[in-house]
Amino acid sequence: MASKLLASTLRQTLLSKFATAHHVRPLSTAAAVAADYHEDTEGITMKGVKISGRPLYLDVQATSPVDPRVLDAMLPFYISRYGNPHSRTHLFGWESENAVEAARSQVASLIGASPKEIIFTSGATESNNISVKGVLHFYKDKKRHVITTQTEHKRRPRIRVEPQMNGGGQERGLRSGTVPTPLVVGMGAACELAKMEMQYDEKRIKSLQERLLNGVREKLDGVVVNGSEERRYAGNMNLSFAYVEGESLLMGLKEVAVSSGSACTSASLEPSYVLRALGVDEDMAHTSIRFGIGRFTTEAEIDRAVELTVHQVEKLREMSPLYEMVKEGINIKDIQWSQH
Repeated sequence: MASKLLASTLRQTLLSKFATAHHVRPLSTAAAVAADYHEDTEGITMKGVKISGRPLYLDVQATSPVDPRVLDAMLPFYISRYGNPHSRTHLFGWESENAVEAARSQVASLIGASPKEIIFTSGATESNNISVKGVLHFYKDKKRHVITTQTEHKRRPRIRVEPQMNGGGQERGLRSGTVPTPLVVGMGAACELAKMEMQYDEKRIKSLQERLLNGVREKLDGVVVNGSEERRYAGNMNLSFAYVEGESLLMGLKEVAVSSGSACTSASLEPSYVLRALGVDEDMAHTSIRFGIGRFTTEAEIDRAVELTVHQVEKLREMSPLYEMVKEGINIKDIQWSQH
């Protein structure tokens, strides 16, 4: 009880001091931004870009804010229960080990797996490497082909893998390295919350997705949803805007944090390979913007994002000779372009 009280007090103190020092708004960026968007008279300048204040955040597929309840679960393991879960000779290690195993069960419960199937790694990239390369190495003398898709990675139940790094043999020898108890506890808490609130979150996020799409379509033509409108995760809305270059639109949307594709491949100027695999033409893939909606997104944020997106698309189309030709009834696909 004492550690929980200490953790809660510390969290409130840190958040208060951080907000005071950096003029950060409360946990959700939404309502405050939309209601008083120009409150910072000096603005913010970073990487040569100046904006009036912190942008709206609609890039939750890249990363998302931590639920305060998850943070509350993690904090004790940073400040009072800081034992190494692999230390087997004292209480600090035992309680951290118990916390890790409890989190393993929480993750397994959410996805319908056995706790023994849950291996904690540093993230998706490492997990994919262990899964794919581990299978290849284990079966290298028997099987030499892997059949998969360009768009997703699936579980391979009852398939054995080989570890991809040497070390202390943690995680049943499949992933050596000390398991970071606070992060694992946070993962478990997040999974438990997801299991309890997933239906509510999905319904609410779906309504925000529809609000975004309808708001944009009411004011713009040539808007294409990439992927199925029905069979998709509601929090991901990937749109292509005909006759608008995606990178130019991104640069113009300085007040909205959005993306043109996966953060894993953000260094590449090539169109999203996932969109190409879905059959999206290369020119339309180049015009795509990904809007990510999450638990803390509000209607005010969505409305402001629609307003800014519509304004920027209209601005860019005014400068597009192709769009002018289309408005005049010219089929640009029939034009024979000459090279100079």
